[in-house]
Amino acid sequence: MSARGARAVVIAVGNEFRRDDGVGPVVLAELEKQQLPPDIALTLSDGEPTQFFDAWTGVPLAVVVDAVLCEPSAPGKVHRTTLAGESLMATAASTHGLGIPEAVQLAEALDRAPQQLVVFAVEAADLGFGVGLSDEVAKAVPEVVQAVLAELAELAELADDAAPPPSS
Repeated sequence: MSARGARAVVIAVGNEFRRDDGVGPVVLAELEKQQLPPDIALTLSDGEPTQFFDAWTGVPLAVVVDAVLCEPSAPGKVHRTTLAGESLMATAASTHGLGIPEAVQLAEALDRAPQQLVVFAVEAADLGFGVGLSDEVAKAVPEVVQAVLAELAELAELADDAAPPPSS
């Protein structure tokens, strides 16, 4: 499904041929096995900002999954953040040229930011060429999948609470 008309979009960022940078695509593949509502869009991005804009413009909730480099490093550690004018983490760097915080700032300037943005950043151990996640990052995948599903469930609960009561 395209993100147009979606209630939420999950954007997996990464390159499956750069080891742990493939965590986003692996999480996306696991989410594709779930029975998600039809108004949840799943999309893959290489981190190029216009892909974010196309995916999340006009969407109430965007959830992004990406690998990050941190100093000091704790490979496999999952960070959850919402972005509202703040950088993801002072000691973290995206594995892509332009990070998500910068993409959000640009999207806000262009009036193309999502209403709510949640980022799950997984600390990477190995970003070298090759396929397959490091053991530490692979062990984090189920946690990230469950966390994304929880965000989507919370959105559904909020929508149910906001719906008018059925008429008698």
